[in-house]
Amino acid sequence: MATSRAARRRTSLLGRKIFAPERVASACLLRDEWLEHGVRAEPSDRPTAEAAVSELYRLVGEPPPEFVWVPSPAAAPAVATAMGLDPGAWQPRLNNQLPPSGRIATLLSASRHRMDQRLRRGQPPWMNAAQREAMWTLSPEEAVRAGVPVEPILALAVQDSLRTSLSDGVAAAIRTLLPDNARDVLGIAWYGQQDAYRVGYYDAIRQAGLVALRGDDLRLLDIQVALTRSTGWWWSLGPVCVMAERPTVVHTEPTPNARHNERRLHHPDLPAIGFADGSHVYIQHGAVVPDWVVLDPTPERIRGERNIEVRRCAIERLGWDVYVDRAELELIAEQNDPGNPGATLRLYDAPSEWGRPLRVLLAVNGSLERDGHRRRYGLNVPEWIDDPLSAAGWTYGLSGDHYAQLVRRT
Repeated sequence: MATSRAARRRTSLLGRKIFAPERVASACLLRDEWLEHGVRAEPSDRPTAEAAVSELYRLVGEPPPEFVWVPSPAAAPAVATAMGLDPGAWQPRLNNQLPPSGRIATLLSASRHRMDQRLRRGQPPWMNAAQREAMWTLSPEEAVRAGVPVEPILALAVQDSLRTSLSDGVAAAIRTLLPDNARDVLGIAWYGQQDAYRVGYYDAIRQAGLVALRGDDLRLLDIQVALTRSTGWWWSLGPVCVMAERPTVVHTEPTPNARHNERRLHHPDLPAIGFADGSHVYIQHGAVVPDWVVLDPTPERIRGERNIEVRRCAIERLGWDVYVDRAELELIAEQNDPGNPGATLRLYDAPSEWGRPLRVLLAVNGSLERDGHRRRYGLNVPEWIDDPLSAAGWTYGLSGDHYAQLVRRT
């Protein structure tokens, strides 16, 4: 009997045995190790980092560069400008038309493409509705047992998890420290330890025995592993590389409802990310905020803040009850919350400085926080709503009458 196309695809890597749940579980454990590398706060291993970059230069036909170390990514643009470095500068070799940074990027991109081809990334067309649901609701090991192909499981549980925590989280926060013209001054940025979302993914599936790679890709992956584990951000500026130290502090917390160990940046009172030169970022539950939100939130600053997320963080830092009192918000109406016995719903006019006319519904969370208290929070609602039950119902897509019939909300 001829082998079906779907069956051939399922055995396309190293044979059906590699899909054992234990190997997927091993890849997830390696993912967690790479997450720790991505948030590590300690001095860079400079000799290892310089050796890895020098090897990348050798692979694109260039001699080892000169290395200039800076205490943080924020310090890199000024140093590059003071030294007269140009991201487009290079020493021509055999009529190459790209600087070393471009050739290194091309080299790494081509290798990733080949490795992806070996694993055939993406959601395979043979997945049915039950398999798709299993991939999103079961653990990676359970999803394999339920017949979900390994490729999308690994993409979701390993690479997407690391990308969310490190690229979308840590690297994005550090990027806020750079001036708007940083790309023009520095060119392509490699994120060092936060590149674990890519490098760690390929390393995890390799170590777990889930893919066989060709020799040159293995060698290039080893170089990237050494570089990602040893340093922070870096830039290739022709014959000179600017290398940034790792942070001195990184504070994270588990992301709520995360399924694959995603973490987000947070510290209630201190910068969630800090560097030796004093550059830092305050972050509240994953949201980057100005320093004043943590150090000195006042009704006046909150009133003038147009960013909704920053404003929310500042009010929560101050406390909704305190903010309502100090900002002297006008109370429109209040009613007992039928979906949350013992709690009260209060509807206020929002400050006119917040833009379009709004009202604020002050409510109490239906579930307990870790400290045993129920959090009070505010929700923006349209200005035409004039009673708290209608406002609460609007946030659930219900009428006020339907909301009043709720037994309990969360």
